[in-house]
Amino acid sequence: MINNYRKSRNAFTLIELMVVVFIIGILSAVAISLLRGRVDASKWSEATSAMGSIRTSARAFCGEKGPAYTYAGTTLVQLGFNPRAGGVAGDLDGKYFSEECYQITFNGYDDYYITCTAADAVGGREYPITPPMMALDETGVFSP
Repeated sequence: MINNYRKSRNAFTLIELMVVVFIIGILSAVAISLLRGRVDASKWSEATSAMGSIRTSARAFCGEKGPAYTYAGTTLVQLGFNPRAGGVAGDLDGKYFSEECYQITFNGYDDYYITCTAADAVGGREYPITPPMMALDETGVFSP
């Protein structure tokens, strides 16, 4: 009779189900922490692309104005980027970064530094958490 009971058993025990749920929980916790860094990296790809465009414009601007021009106070508008106006998005407004996040600082002819700072979530944008700022110099080198 005991032998017949063992042959007819078709279900999992509660312990077996709890072990499976526990293992899935551990795997998902590890996966979520790994994916969080990938999401931030993909958000920063928008910023690096825009910063590359700013660098290209700055190089053209320097070539056009020459070394005798006073570069202090040069803005992104002077480099040819359209700002946000009348509710219409500007050239540097993206999904994750707005034009206020980008800044260019000229130290002289062909000597400039472009920064992008991730601000708090404004206007529905979800800024990346790490790193909080990224920079690009005139040689094309990015630094977090």
